[in-house]
Amino acid sequence: MAPQAEAEAQAQDSQDTAQIRVGDRTLDLPVIQGTEGEMAVDIGALRKETGYITMDPGFGNTGACRSAITFIDGEKGILRYRGYRIEDLAEQSTFLETAWLLIHGELPTKTELDDFVEDVTKHTMLNESFRKFMDALPRDAHPMPMCAATVGALTTFYQQPESEESIRQSIIRLIAKMPTIAAYAYKHSLGQPFIYPRNDFDYSSNLIHMMFATPCAPYEVDPVVAKAMDALFILHADHEQNCSTSTVRLVGSSMANLYASISAGISALWGSLHGGANQKVVEMFEAIERGGGDPEAYIARAKDPDDPTRLMGFGHRVYKNYDPRAKYLKEACRQVLDRLDVSDKLLEIAQGLEEITLRDPYFVDRKLYPNVDFYSGVIYRALGIPVDAFTVMFAIGRLPGWIAQWLEMRHDPDFRIGRPRQVYTGANERDYVGMDAR
Repeated sequence: MAPQAEAEAQAQDSQDTAQIRVGDRTLDLPVIQGTEGEMAVDIGALRKETGYITMDPGFGNTGACRSAITFIDGEKGILRYRGYRIEDLAEQSTFLETAWLLIHGELPTKTELDDFVEDVTKHTMLNESFRKFMDALPRDAHPMPMCAATVGALTTFYQQPESEESIRQSIIRLIAKMPTIAAYAYKHSLGQPFIYPRNDFDYSSNLIHMMFATPCAPYEVDPVVAKAMDALFILHADHEQNCSTSTVRLVGSSMANLYASISAGISALWGSLHGGANQKVVEMFEAIERGGGDPEAYIARAKDPDDPTRLMGFGHRVYKNYDPRAKYLKEACRQVLDRLDVSDKLLEIAQGLEEITLRDPYFVDRKLYPNVDFYSGVIYRALGIPVDAFTVMFAIGRLPGWIAQWLEMRHDPDFRIGRPRQVYTGANERDYVGMDAR
């Protein structure tokens, strides 16, 4: 039995049960145990047996599925894709190999990876009709809705009936075309000509080339920069049942196709509380610069409980230890800054903030370490990627995770359309009053 399948087979329902008492009735509920010891109470019978539902705003304590894709232990700072440590993948793998791992459950053979890379490389071009499509959008449009709209529009170009083969083709097209879509959105905002993808570049180098080359000035892609970009994509590739991933699953549960589901995920990722966090990091650097450029003064305000100032890019809702993705990015950030030798006041502010917080007992005691958004924001800034395009980079990285989650949901034996419940708090029944009597 393959390691992935063997691990899934170990995730059996526990012999334990949980009890819930409603009025004078006691209901026994099964307990589910995951392969890493996670425990869950299955409340599937609660409403049927008692008429009650649970209330959990934000779904912070609600498991919506069983998943074999990503494991997170926020207390210990652990993140693994299909059992592989994120640090090892970022250091030794490539984004396309990691994408295959997430989607298929196992690392590819050399032949499988070579064929996958070739398929992706051959499908990077966008239909020329998308030039008119993008030209119809305002120059100052945010690139995230541009990307969401373009991905949604792909459905109109590939309308074949859904089958295993058509889904496979959709996966290849999405992974191949997302960098092209992102680069076109960026070029549109500048009023510059679109740059076609090149088949002689690897995945991340191709994106950098399409963003920064011009017809009259080819752009030489630095391999250190391309490696850092590839690692950023790997580190963002999946993160369990977050807002955008849950959105992809929920939309897909209606049997919406993959393009529509991914488009919805892009829109969910756009929010400042989710994928827009690294954009907020750079906006914080800009606020510090406007205030005189003193990180110490800004930190003092952030530590004051009566001051609304917030320190962005530190700590994480899930990780109560050092974000394992940030550990790798910290060194990658150093390499990129050294390689590019850029002079930028905002980057100096970022380095000052990092130095202060890593030695300040206030942050150390509370385990408020720089997170992945902090370092990714610094790297994107150093590369010259505009702030409003940061979240688009995040979407490129998160794409294979969304695809893997969508596929897993579709093959789940417990698959059903998502339909959360509510507790109604509105008016009771009342009679309609005509306009003349109001």
